[in-house]
Amino acid sequence: MGRPAERPVPTSADVARLAGVSRATVSYVLNNTSAVRISEPTRRKVREAAEELAYIPHAAARSLRAGHTRIVLLPTAHVPIGPLHSRFLNELQWALRRLDYTVVQYGSLGLDGDEAARAWAELRPVAVVSLGEIALTPHGVEILKRSGAKAVITLGPRRVEGAHALVMDQREIGNCAVDHLLERGRRRIGVVMPEEPGLELFSEPRLAGARAAAASSTGARVEPVPLSYTEESAGALAARWGGLDLDAVYAYNDEYAMLLMRALQDAGVDIPGDVAVLGADNLLLGKLLRPRLSTVRIDLVTGQRLAALVDRVVRDPGGEPERHDLMGALAVRRESS
Repeated sequence: MGRPAERPVPTSADVARLAGVSRATVSYVLNNTSAVRISEPTRRKVREAAEELAYIPHAAARSLRAGHTRIVLLPTAHVPIGPLHSRFLNELQWALRRLDYTVVQYGSLGLDGDEAARAWAELRPVAVVSLGEIALTPHGVEILKRSGAKAVITLGPRRVEGAHALVMDQREIGNCAVDHLLERGRRRIGVVMPEEPGLELFSEPRLAGARAAAASSTGARVEPVPLSYTEESAGALAARWGGLDLDAVYAYNDEYAMLLMRALQDAGVDIPGDVAVLGADNLLLGKLLRPRLSTVRIDLVTGQRLAALVDRVVRDPGGEPERHDLMGALAVRRESS
């Protein structure tokens, strides 16, 4: 028997015939063109016809007509990010899709600086939102803009010339955490430094903020405490805790704090009598522990707000690069401190 004939790929002309409208109307409806007024019943007929025929607009053709793609490139994280940042990124992607952008996650492991910018530029994105793991340079920003990117937005501790900057100053978190512990009368404070590769992007500035807070208080000291996210590493640290002479610990985030607190309790350390414990991210699970986990609440800008910035810059790319502070930090006192 011969192979069955392949079904022809439906075209916009097929959609137009089924809906009883012109091809131009099909294009206006499926491309969400706002400059042409089309009644809602007509829009519904076009969408229903496209769905019945399984018609998918050709992205490349649409890009040629518009002069640019609708791709927002989002380099994927190659470091373990916590639930707070995962929720923020999910919210950002949903908001961009509602604005009719196509979000493309790009695996950037092994790329750096201008090399990454050239790789991203090959996809001709209309916007790039760089999460700060790759240090973009002004030249890299220029590469992206020459390839057609109307918006280049960086998230990180500092701005890059030519790019819009959403500044995430991780020092605020460490500063807020140690300020809280100092207010609780603690003076010998450990700061957990995760040993997982890549997390130094966050942990080192948090340690710097913790040290700045301690420097303003007489007799206070901060000691970095390495810890891997394993029960074995937490158990080993708890076993030698008595020799560290610490009366408090800021444990990077709630996940590391919960891991370490359980190990300390298993080793007979009283929380908070012997050691106050503080995390960050304000996860629900921290409220379910006993004692309930004190934390630093991090107030990130919403994904909707960032998506709106992307859309605004794409529509009007000629403005001066902007700087926006992305987050604030507030200590939440519970039983563990």
